[in-house]
Amino acid sequence: MALRVAIIGAGPSGLAQLRAFESAARKGAEIPEIVCFEKQEDWGGLWNYTWRTGLGRYGEPVHGSMYRHLWSNGPKEALEFADYSFDEHFGRPIPSYPPREVLYDYIRGRVEKCDVRKYIQFNTIVRWLSWSEETRKFTVVVDDLAKREVREESFDRVVNATGHFSTPNVPFFEGIDSFPGRVLHAHDFRGAEEFAGKNLLLIGSSYSAEDIGVQCHKLGAKSVTISYRSAPMGFRWPMGMKEVPLVKRFEGNRAHFADGTSATLDAVILCTGYQHKYRFLPNALRLESHNRLYPPGLYKGVFWQGQPELAYLGMQDQYYTFNMFDAQAWLVRDVIMGRTALPSAEEREADIAAWVEREEGIQDSFGAVDFQTAYIRDLLDRTDYPGFSVEKVAELLKQWLRDKQEDILGYRDRTFTSIVTGTRATPHRRKWMDELDDSAESFLAEAPERRTG
Repeated sequence: MALRVAIIGAGPSGLAQLRAFESAARKGAEIPEIVCFEKQEDWGGLWNYTWRTGLGRYGEPVHGSMYRHLWSNGPKEALEFADYSFDEHFGRPIPSYPPREVLYDYIRGRVEKCDVRKYIQFNTIVRWLSWSEETRKFTVVVDDLAKREVREESFDRVVNATGHFSTPNVPFFEGIDSFPGRVLHAHDFRGAEEFAGKNLLLIGSSYSAEDIGVQCHKLGAKSVTISYRSAPMGFRWPMGMKEVPLVKRFEGNRAHFADGTSATLDAVILCTGYQHKYRFLPNALRLESHNRLYPPGLYKGVFWQGQPELAYLGMQDQYYTFNMFDAQAWLVRDVIMGRTALPSAEEREADIAAWVEREEGIQDSFGAVDFQTAYIRDLLDRTDYPGFSVEKVAELLKQWLRDKQEDILGYRDRTFTSIVTGTRATPHRRKWMDELDDSAESFLAEAPERRTG
C-alpha cells in the first residue's frame, strides 16, 4: 500500500487507531505506512501523571490534567475493550472502580500485546499541518523536542487524536486578580493534600468540580463550596460540601454569589472546562466547537467535512470513552484502506445535520447516554470491530448515574458485571472513602501477576 498516514497523539484515541491498523495487519491485510507523533515522553495521553504544571521539560505547555489519588469516576465495565478484557489483563476479576495506575496499566497492556510502540515517535510535537490541492497530500511540520530538530514530512491521510481536555478555559471574575489565596485551574490540580483544613471554592458544575470537590473533602478540606453557572449538580452532598449559584465578584478573600450569599475562602479552583484548541491546524481544517456530543462539521463524528482526508478522534463530550474511540478508529481505518467509501459531500452534510438536530433534542443525562449509544451502534455496524452489546453498556451507565445521585461518596463501592466476559467485579477490601492508598500495588495486592497474552 502506497499511502502514508500520520496519527497525532498517542493517548487512548491515537492508540485505538494504531490498534485498529495492527488488527487488520494481523489478519493478513496490507496496511499503510503509519507514523504516530506524540509530544509526551510516553504513551497514554491524559492518563500519564506528571508533577509538572505550566510548562514541561522542553518548555511546551503540559498536556496532562491527571492528579494524585484519582480513581475512575465511572465503572470500568463501561469502557472495557471488546478485544482485551480486564480479566485477560489482570488474570482475575477486580473491583469496578480502579485508581489511575491500574487503568493506565490496562491501557498499556493492550498496546504492548499488539506491539504498536514501533510506530510512535515520542517527544515529537506537530507544529503545523497544511493540505495541497495540487499534490493531494498533507505537509506536516514536526519538532523533535529532544533532538531540537524541525523537519517536514508528507502524508496522504492525517488522524488528529490530540483530544480536547488540555487547553484550559479560564474565565475572569471581578476581583479575582486580587484574591490573596491560591487560584488555579483544574488542569494544574495535582493533589488534594494542600487543601486540608482550608475553605475551598470550586467554580464549575461538571465532572472536574464533582470529583476534585469530593477528593478534597475526602482528604480533609474544611469546607468545599461549588459554584455553578446554569444549574446545580444536585447530589446529596455531605456536611461540609454545598452548591451555590455563580460567583459574581471577589472582595479580598471573600466571594459573593448570585443569590446574595458570600463565603470567606482560602483557595479557588476553576473547574471551568477546556477549549478545542488545535494551534497546528489552519482555519480551513480546524474544528471549532465547545464540548458537545456531536460537534458540527464531522461526518460520523470523525471525518472533517471540508477535507475528509483529515479525521478527528475522541472530540465528543464523553459518556463512553475507550470503546467509543475504538469504534471510531475502526471506521477511519476502513475508509483509509478502501474497505468502505465515504458518500458524497451532500449526503455527508445531511447526515451531520440529522445527528446535530437529534442532539439538540436531548432532555437529560439518560437521553445523552441513549444518543451516544445510538451513535456508537451506527459506527459498530459498519466495521468488524469485535461485537459487544453497547445497549447493555447504556444500561450500566444509567445505573451509574442513579448510583451517584443516591450516594456521591459511596457509588465507587458498587460492582458491575463485564459486558465482554460476563464476570462480576469483586468488591474492594475497603470503602472508597476509607481507602487512602491509591497505588496499583495496594489495589492489586491480592492479584496474581498480570497476563498480557
